[in-house]
Amino acid sequence: VYIETYGCQMNVADSEVVLTILNQAGYSPVEDYKKADVILINTCSIRDNAEQRVFNRLNVFKSYKRKHKPTMLIGIIGCMAERLKDELLEREKLVDIVVGPDAYRDLPNLVAKAGSGQKAINVLLSREETYADISPVRIGDNKISAFVSIMRGCDKMCAYCVVPFTRGRERSRAPESILSEVQDLIDGGYKEVTLLGQNVDSYKWTVQGSDTIVNFAQLLEQVAVLDPTLRIRFSTSYPTDMTNEVLHVMAAHRNICKAIHLPVQAGSTRMLNQMRRQYTRESYMERIQAIRQILPECAISTDIITGFAGETDDDHAQTISMMEWVGYEFAYMFKYSERDNTFAQRQLPDDVPDEIKTARLEEVIAVQQKVAELSNQKDIGKTFEVLVEGISKRSHEHLYGRTSQNKVLVFPKQLGIEAGTYVDVIVTSCTTATLLGKMV
Repeated sequence: VYIETYGCQMNVADSEVVLTILNQAGYSPVEDYKKADVILINTCSIRDNAEQRVFNRLNVFKSYKRKHKPTMLIGIIGCMAERLKDELLEREKLVDIVVGPDAYRDLPNLVAKAGSGQKAINVLLSREETYADISPVRIGDNKISAFVSIMRGCDKMCAYCVVPFTRGRERSRAPESILSEVQDLIDGGYKEVTLLGQNVDSYKWTVQGSDTIVNFAQLLEQVAVLDPTLRIRFSTSYPTDMTNEVLHVMAAHRNICKAIHLPVQAGSTRMLNQMRRQYTRESYMERIQAIRQILPECAISTDIITGFAGETDDDHAQTISMMEWVGYEFAYMFKYSERDNTFAQRQLPDDVPDEIKTARLEEVIAVQQKVAELSNQKDIGKTFEVLVEGISKRSHEHLYGRTSQNKVLVFPKQLGIEAGTYVDVIVTSCTTATLLGKMV
């Protein structure tokens, strides 16, 4: 089996679950699709551009199958499978298998079904499936950091978002299964885990036979105390759900990284209301102030959409002012892409011309580069503990790693220092995206 993964960290974690399920059924992974019996593309539906890339890739695979390997099976899994199930099976017969995010356990059966010439599709959503009992096969050579999914789905129903339709409703994994998976990673020599969920702050588990509820702050602390040398990250947080309790747990444990991804999407209350986000400009700013007060060294990253339905010049200006006020260390920035079946697609006209969306996006990117560089300049002269990840892509004489704040720091090699090592590095200079320094 050959698998390609597009989209978010959740998809990477899902690909590892898929490989584990197929491995147990006798399939082994290959790194060259031409050597595969089964090709799977794990897909993202969050933007139209992501879907077009997948369709282009499908055409490459179909061409190779037709010319060289007619018995090869091609499958789409993940969010596109759920969203475009009928089109994927019928459009030029591009795929043999279509599997949604909650049906991965059925993959061995579906592959066998497709191999016998039958239509193989399962896109049923589940209210229970969390794959909690599966210990994933980790993808890639990086034995330093790993993703651990703590919950699936989302209940927020933001106007622009397909996730509730492609991944279903929120459901959390039992804390015991999460802690067991993290302990396995510790035992395997991993140095960092990222706890994943569409909205980790809404994690909730009711202990069977009692009224005891484990919330995200408590889960985070339970993971932190497993091993004080294990770095812990998490993503993604929702502004109204991130509590001060979470921030105090982060402050109390040195190994919980001081970085929070807190999507704002837009800077004006009017647009946030239009997007069906459950906070205002002012309440979002209050959350930022709480982070700054409890975790002064914390880095904050975000998501920003330009050109959403009805966005005015003033709305856009408020987004720019929010970026400058917060000083985000990093941002994912996109122009609005209408998605089928969402509230916005059904109820809100996509009325901002593409050239205006693009111009606003370019301004957002320029502002983000400026505020990120200012943040990096403030780090010059400071010393950070860095988890070494490997050799720098630009120079084999340099290593790179990340600070607790998730910033990349590049520094000269020293004998005996290798990937997975913690080192103290003083920052001597910076670029827009990278810190440069030397070991202390």
